[in-house]
Amino acid sequence: MWEAVISEIQPLQADPTVVEIRNYNEELRTRSKAKTCIHYAVSDVVFTRIINCETTKEAWDTLREAFQGNERTWQLQILNLRKEFEMLRMKETEIIKEYFDRLLIVVNKIRLLCEDLPDRRIVEKVLVSLLERFDAKISSLEDSRDLTKISLIELMNSMQTQEQRRLLK
Repeated sequence: MWEAVISEIQPLQADPTVVEIRNYNEELRTRSKAKTCIHYAVSDVVFTRIINCETTKEAWDTLREAFQGNERTWQLQILNLRKEFEMLRMKETEIIKEYFDRLLIVVNKIRLLCEDLPDRRIVEKVLVSLLERFDAKISSLEDSRDLTKISLIELMNSMQTQEQRRLLK
């Protein structure tokens, strides 16, 4: 059905064959199904934005413009999210899970906009933005592991363990 969104329908040539007519009708049905799928997938409020669209592509483009904006606003969103990512720091009153949750919200927003943000970069960000109370654990990890290969989940679990030990004391 995605083909119905991204490709244009070719009009029938003069004096078409039975096979060409069958293929053309099948393509029309597929486009109609794709448009119906889009209609069913959106809420009533969003549906009112696309009800008058003639083609599936027009409906899809309207939705993309409404939710992602145009190229310029898309680039500005990425720029703002990257800035927010770079400015993130753990707060003194925050536990590690809260910080990771805040960080992952921003990371997921960036990734939803199709911007590449590798886990390695996120791990580096975490390592430089944690509070001083985690320095000993970070040093221990640096000595025992290759930090370029540690996963974000491993890092988070390791930091949570450290924090739990500290809280027990």
